[in-house]
Amino acid sequence: MSLTRAYLLIFFILLLDQITKTYVKTNFILGEEVEIFNWCKILFVENEGMAWGTKIPGEYGKLFLTVFRIFAVGGIAYWLWDTVQQKSNSNYLIVAIALIFAGAFGNIVDSVFYGVIFDDSHSQLATIFTDQPYGTYFHGKVVDMFYFPIWHGFLPDWLPLWGGKEFTFFNAIFNIADIAISTGVGILIVFNKKAFKK
Repeated sequence: MSLTRAYLLIFFILLLDQITKTYVKTNFILGEEVEIFNWCKILFVENEGMAWGTKIPGEYGKLFLTVFRIFAVGGIAYWLWDTVQQKSNSNYLIVAIALIFAGAFGNIVDSVFYGVIFDDSHSQLATIFTDQPYGTYFHGKVVDMFYFPIWHGFLPDWLPLWGGKEFTFFNAIFNIADIAISTGVGILIVFNKKAFKK
């Protein structure tokens, strides 16, 4: 696969990611939910940290996380460029890296810019390019919306640790960028021998 095709894939994912996030941000109030099926919902949440809302504590935790993500994406960009230059490398590897790059970059856009281009989503629809932004540069919140609670109930009492407790499978809320990252990592795991054929 050429670098141009990899860039086109990245651009398509970034465009789709930002369109869906902007739509949800400007058409949903924070916490609003639309049920498509009982196991498939659109639920607007904002993530201040990493996966499952994990935060780095402290005043500069969010800034550190955003700066770290930028450096990581720079490394992934170099990895993609270097992989394409070595023409013996597999298309599996190139596609996987492009997906991971696109997903990581998509979430960085939220973290870097959303705090200054959107106003608050609590109890109101957010507006874009507002004169009353909810944050500052590098302190934006990542927009998540896809929620697939495939099963919800109480676990059997005989299970150690979790027995008798309420449980939801699958309880993650995610976005297009997260899907791209997970798919890229999945390709590297499932097609490991083809991706790293050398």
